[in-house]
Amino acid sequence: MEMEYQHILEGILAFVLGFVLFSIFRAKKRTKIDVHRKKTSINNTRENGMWRPEVGGTTTDVIVVGAGVAGSALAYTLAKEGRRVHVIERDLNEPDRIVGELLQPGGYLKLIELGLEDCVNEIDAQRVSGYALYKDGKSTKLPYPLQSFSSDVAGRSFHNGRFIQRMREKAASLSNVRLEQGTVTSLIEERGIIKGVVYKSKTGQELTVSAPLTIVCDGCFSNLRRSLCHPKVDVPSCFVGLILENCEIPFANHGHVVLADPSPILFYQISSTEIRCLVDIPGQKVPSVSNGEMAHYLKTMVAPQVPRELYDAFLRAIEKGNIRTMPNRSMPASPYSTPGALLMGDAFNMRHPLTGGGMTVALSDIVVLRDLLRPLDDLNDSASLCKYLESFYTLRKPVASTINTLAGALYKVFSASPDPARKEMRQACFDYLSLGGVFTNGPISLLSGLNPRPLILVLHFFAVAIYGVGRLFLPFPSPYRVWIGARLISGASGIIFPIIKAEGVRQMFFPATVPAYYRAPPVHKQL
Repeated sequence: MEMEYQHILEGILAFVLGFVLFSIFRAKKRTKIDVHRKKTSINNTRENGMWRPEVGGTTTDVIVVGAGVAGSALAYTLAKEGRRVHVIERDLNEPDRIVGELLQPGGYLKLIELGLEDCVNEIDAQRVSGYALYKDGKSTKLPYPLQSFSSDVAGRSFHNGRFIQRMREKAASLSNVRLEQGTVTSLIEERGIIKGVVYKSKTGQELTVSAPLTIVCDGCFSNLRRSLCHPKVDVPSCFVGLILENCEIPFANHGHVVLADPSPILFYQISSTEIRCLVDIPGQKVPSVSNGEMAHYLKTMVAPQVPRELYDAFLRAIEKGNIRTMPNRSMPASPYSTPGALLMGDAFNMRHPLTGGGMTVALSDIVVLRDLLRPLDDLNDSASLCKYLESFYTLRKPVASTINTLAGALYKVFSASPDPARKEMRQACFDYLSLGGVFTNGPISLLSGLNPRPLILVLHFFAVAIYGVGRLFLPFPSPYRVWIGARLISGASGIIFPIIKAEGVRQMFFPATVPAYYRAPPVHKQL
């Protein structure tokens, strides 16, 4: 019976996939125009452990605000295309964060495409081959579907700060990148066009820099976001971070997700000796760390739900006291059309970090922007540039929205609820993922960023709901079970459709119908 159900679903998937490939318009291949630029005289000076090129007497093509993962990768990518890039970062010391530590395989493929894959070397990064899912004492392994990729392709987990420093070093190694420590205070606007930024240097001197394109990548705490988009930020929960030492993770090279009460607990290895634990606490208020309330909560409420192999190390980490918290933010991409400026990374678009998709979205966006800007030799044509940037917002949607929607939907499904229908949906999701074959590979290919397609996401999400209803109807559909089944389908719709609506139905599913979907290269008049 199980095999018959699997074959039926595989047939449905094949039909839907074929239909999508047939119906969606393919974008025309963009004309590549070689960009020839004069080399400038460069003096290298050492500052904050980074080599910073000082470009004297030359103009800047692109200003990048922020040198995190998105900003550093963007600077390196655009500089390789021949652009002169000025990066301004508030603090060039190594960051110390408890998120941004897991790069999905889809994100690693984007690193390769950008020529940045060596940034995961020499930082004690750990290979990630899939997930282990826990519920009510049971566990199941969910491997990434990597069979069609080279042996190097997998997820990577690491210390976020080490990874960012490697990215910064890589960007600063290019002669046409200027990496400077400073705090951007405002954008320079003239007649509705962003012309550059005002910033304070490391010494406190107020300076200005001009460029035809300014890209803001200053993270989730961005102070420039409000002038460039609708900042509708939601905070569904907070992460409490611990580092476990002197223990082994139950399933080597796997991230671990515990479907705990009230919400998930994550474990993954970030070095050869350290395991990151992230405890999700719903809402914006968390127990106080300073007065011991947090330690008590972790010992009494969370520790009993931790896998036994990690239990002792979890208690030791609590006793050690290095407990940190981080709000989990969610913000759909809702930009203003602003000539001369663009938002990227967490300053622009955030999703719940449960699925570790943030860096994958950012790197995918950079690939889209790089390819889109290639035909534009001159960025000073603000009208033409603005049209191209409109295309960027549409072209990024299918991949970014799929990852965003999956993160929001999974968080709601994986969180505990007293509602019987929600309980059934949670159990159905665990059992569905445990079936193997297409039932595992499909959702995990979405989660990993290897196959981020909106229709595949919707298909599997409702396949889980229908699977849950089928379980309810066996051995016979009593009135109560029918009622719960109807509420399960209704609840599933109530979870996913509002997220899709916020992301944009047309841009997500039918981007080729959006007028800004594709911009032809500008016509160069022959002399």
